[in-house]
Amino acid sequence: MRLNTIGLPIQETEKIVIELNVLLSNFQVYYQSLRGMHWNIRGKRFFDLHLKFEELYNDSQLKIDLIAERVLTLGGTPLHTFDDYIKHNQLEVGKDISNDEKAIQLIVDSLASLLTIERKILENASAINDEGTSSMMSDFIVEQEKTIWMMQAWLA
Repeated sequence: MRLNTIGLPIQETEKIVIELNVLLSNFQVYYQSLRGMHWNIRGKRFFDLHLKFEELYNDSQLKIDLIAERVLTLGGTPLHTFDDYIKHNQLEVGKDISNDEKAIQLIVDSLASLLTIERKILENASAINDEGTSSMMSDFIVEQEKTIWMMQAWLA
């Protein structure tokens, strides 16, 4: 078995790079949906949600950078065009969302889809002892599960 410079099997690592690029693409779509909701939210909860959406898109922007840097660390090239993002996207695109409940539900649905992708990456990274990717996915999963719980509490 051939190993890369950080001691991981090359063939399996290439598969993880593909999965990370899918996650990167989906995070880019999620980020842009959050930006749109931040700009377009209306109603009595405007001030609270406007700030919350900003918090979420700033967090997503940091995660996007971490994912891209992990792809580079593993020897891959991060996807970086909108064509690539759309091609690999699995999320509903949030277009012209101004209603508070619709916005929060989109966040819940988007995070649930991101969790599915992240759990697959975690499983595959763990199988080859890729602690860097596994740790990153674990951190993302913990944060996103909590956010989903909070958003569902808000919707209740």
